[in-house]
Amino acid sequence: MLFIVLLTIVGGIYYLRLPNRHKAIVKTKLYHGLGIVDEKWNIQSNDSSIRVITPTLVIDNIYKSMEGPKVIRSIQLDNTKNELVWITSFETKALSTNEVDQLSNDYICHTNIDLFEGEHYSRWQLNDRIGEQYPRLTSMSNGIESYKFPEGFGFPVFTNENLLLATQSLNHNIKGDPFDIKHEVNLGFKPHSKLMKPLMSKTVFVMLPYDSENPFQGPSDNSPNMCLPIETNNHSYKNDQGESLSGHWVIFPGKETYNYDITHQLQLKDSTTMHHIATHLHPFSETLALRDKTADSILFVSKAENYVDKIGLKSVSYFSSTEGIMLYPDHNYELVLHTNNTTKINQDMMASMFVFLYDKEMHDKLKSYQP
Repeated sequence: MLFIVLLTIVGGIYYLRLPNRHKAIVKTKLYHGLGIVDEKWNIQSNDSSIRVITPTLVIDNIYKSMEGPKVIRSIQLDNTKNELVWITSFETKALSTNEVDQLSNDYICHTNIDLFEGEHYSRWQLNDRIGEQYPRLTSMSNGIESYKFPEGFGFPVFTNENLLLATQSLNHNIKGDPFDIKHEVNLGFKPHSKLMKPLMSKTVFVMLPYDSENPFQGPSDNSPNMCLPIETNNHSYKNDQGESLSGHWVIFPGKETYNYDITHQLQLKDSTTMHHIATHLHPFSETLALRDKTADSILFVSKAENYVDKIGLKSVSYFSSTEGIMLYPDHNYELVLHTNNTTKINQDMMASMFVFLYDKEMHDKLKSYQP
């Protein structure tokens, strides 16, 4: 009995010291594991789409970006078939627990779709791509909850191929009694056609340096270019020089501009065309631009519209073009982020683009594909 009491006390102290995002993980596991709320997934698919409704997510606190309750599972477009299809559209939305009534998209932080690289690329004998970059296909997030690829383009997958779905909730503004939500995720796809052109996804994002020995000091007189990371266990990286970088950092009150060279993230081996960009931003962003440094030209500017009377993103613009924009392996590229923290307290920031490029190597594989 004494052991149980001590274990409870130690566990309680440990829990109270956890950051908000980790508390949300613990509570979600308990809510589902103890049957306090619905833990079932509702998945329905047909010949052109799959609809996935998540288990219940309990909103019992203010949850800023990257903090809210989340759920993760693998899905297949149709596990009864082994057919090649083309994913062409993505949508996520918040629902009531009756799985019918739509709620505000303010409760959507992000929905990520990842590949199982070994499974995906081995089918096409493209094993050299495995581990080349983070296997994210795309992300829908607050302000840009749905989009379609330009006509004639898509991402080829097999219907029984595994995809990893992760969706996280958000609550910047609502305080008071807890309430429940679900997320609905829809992927649209088309039957295989030799007229379709394949896209590959490249994830590019802003990273800023921080002092690994004293990370939470932030900028100082001696190190004015250092950022203040939100934490160092997640979204932290090392560059080729061994410097610590954070992709999730603090912005102070007022306006600021951040630049980051993404040439190494694009990993361009040949010239190709860019046909789609989906942007992920946090509140208090104003614009995120993709710039060709070599040509000294702006290729695309994603504009964020913030709410005036509350915290959150009303909309974020994205790029989509059948004609596309040329990118070159001997050019350097960067992201340029403009922020405006209109509050009197520090806020958090991330800035990413999911860039979709014409995939000539995959197209050559598809030309010889026989069902």
